[in-house]
Amino acid sequence: MLKRIILGAVWLLSVGGVSAQSVYDVSAFGAKGDGVTDDAAAIQRAIDQCSQEGGGRVLFPRNHTYLAGPVELKSNVEIYFEATATLKANPDESIYHLSAFGKNEGEGMLWLYANDAENISITGKGTIHGNGIAFMGAELEDSYELKPLANQAFDPRPHVLTLMNVRNLTIRDVTIREGAYWTVHLIGCNEAVIDGINLLNNLKIRNGDGIDLDHSKNVRISNCHITSGDDCICLKNRREFEQYGSCHDIVVTNCTMSSRSCAIKIGSENMDSIYNVLFDNCIITGSNRGLGIQNRDEGTVTDVVFSNIQLDCRLWSDVWWGKAEPIYVTSYPRANGNHKDANWRFPKGQIEGRCGEVSRIYFNNITALSDNGCFVGGDVPGKVKDIYFNNVRVKLVPPHTGGLQMDKRPCKGEGFIKVDADQLRQMAVPLYTENATVDIN
Repeated sequence: MLKRIILGAVWLLSVGGVSAQSVYDVSAFGAKGDGVTDDAAAIQRAIDQCSQEGGGRVLFPRNHTYLAGPVELKSNVEIYFEATATLKANPDESIYHLSAFGKNEGEGMLWLYANDAENISITGKGTIHGNGIAFMGAELEDSYELKPLANQAFDPRPHVLTLMNVRNLTIRDVTIREGAYWTVHLIGCNEAVIDGINLLNNLKIRNGDGIDLDHSKNVRISNCHITSGDDCICLKNRREFEQYGSCHDIVVTNCTMSSRSCAIKIGSENMDSIYNVLFDNCIITGSNRGLGIQNRDEGTVTDVVFSNIQLDCRLWSDVWWGKAEPIYVTSYPRANGNHKDANWRFPKGQIEGRCGEVSRIYFNNITALSDNGCFVGGDVPGKVKDIYFNNVRVKLVPPHTGGLQMDKRPCKGEGFIKVDADQLRQMAVPLYTENATVDIN
């Protein structure tokens, strides 16, 4: 095998030159990897040159911690982490200037991101570290406080990976931990594979979503272990990115998850349609809610299958949405907004919204151990319909003598419904319904 170094890149050629791979070692571009120096500029040089020269591998060598501010990923680049390499977010809040939601600067900033790109891979046995606790306030019993913001329209917490309009994306084998806000956010992406990653967020960090699929399609998530303070896997259609259309053709298999909010959630932001979705062969432990459809906008949710899932839910605090419902299918209009935030939560110029239909949702072979029963509900009859339970077994623990509560938040009016626990226990499936059509087999 021939080797030569040119401008920091290593070309590895096979015998006869039939195939080749270019390797761009970030240390050759000036990255120190000492955990103190901000290496963002050096990393960016390596990525830029790799992309400009037709693509290849940007290498983070073992036994180094690369501290870095914002970095833009580019087309035809594989970011590869050797087993003991770590890329860590710089805790200096002042260096994060680009909003993760465009003109909406109230919900965090970009750290590692890509826009209008293709053929991006993030692989290897190393670690991407969001340095989440550095961006938090005081530690409480159930969460971390959020720091007060000097400018109420600006939240400096960095999201870990924000990938916008990326085609042919692969995230494989890496460990991602301690996100300060959302962790892996796919916006308008097409043809994405997330396989075999460990996503280990701090369970006390609010807004610490694991994987968010936003207006994305043809996505496969498999063989992952995810712990998140907020939702582990969430499908949605945010209003900021309406140009990317619906979210559909999603498969999630063979994953283990734990969340202080909802382990698997669809919503609450959904201004378009979500359909053709399969969650199969997963285990959920210690979550505040198990399987949730939380429709709060005019979009629809249809043709979703949850199958072969074992879960246990436990009641945490009201900091987190949910009352330990193992299965939760709802469509309620969110509470009215105000002119300050109406551009992001409601159609432009409005402060009041409506909620769309949820239908043809299937729960097959589900076993649950929970502090609460299931809840299926909508604001009016027919809004939530054709919900099917087949071989669903829910065991309530411990025995409840004072009744139960279901959590409708975020919604207009009262956020909780009180339910008679004795009535729930007498049913084949502990299930409370409101204005919904449900079939139980």
